[in-house]
Amino acid sequence: MKNTVFKIFFLFLVCFPANSEIKLRPITEGNVDAKIKLIVYESLTCSHCAEFHKSVYPDLKEQYIDTGLAMIEFKSFPLDLASLNASKIAHCKNDGSSEILHFLFKNQSKWIKGNNIEELNSNLKELVNKKKFGIDFNKCIEDKKIEDYVLEDRIDGMKKFEINATPTIIINEKKFDKPLTLKNLKKFLEKLI
Repeated sequence: MKNTVFKIFFLFLVCFPANSEIKLRPITEGNVDAKIKLIVYESLTCSHCAEFHKSVYPDLKEQYIDTGLAMIEFKSFPLDLASLNASKIAHCKNDGSSEILHFLFKNQSKWIKGNNIEELNSNLKELVNKKKFGIDFNKCIEDKKIEDYVLEDRIDGMKKFEINATPTIIINEKKFDKPLTLKNLKKFLEKLI
């Protein structure tokens, strides 16, 4: 009996070490073993990023991500405080799902209006609460761990890829420097298949 209790205690310590923090999961879609790895650096208040989600991403998803040819990771590159807060909301569930991110881009015009950050946050909170994602808005906004994660994405993008605008796409660790159209992306991706 004593030996069994010790084993259970040891397993508990290994599985849940003291002072361990839950690691945040990146927002991804697609086959993790795909030959093509896409990273999109974007700001949730960027109109060009919202346009990418509307006019380029659906075909990219259908032709490359859903078919297993590519995996995509959405990285935060907040350009302002409103975008930082929205990024924290997108990551709050910590399930790797892109559902909230896509929702925020689709409804960008409904929450990015206002004269100050309080009004923007109020619009964002109302929109998110109506959709009932099952998150606590205030808790998400105040979560320092999520904030650090989002800001680290931005810093890493600047250091590693010299990101200075959004959206910016990285394909297999190289910055895509052509205009971000489906035609240009497809031409480049087809060479990698």
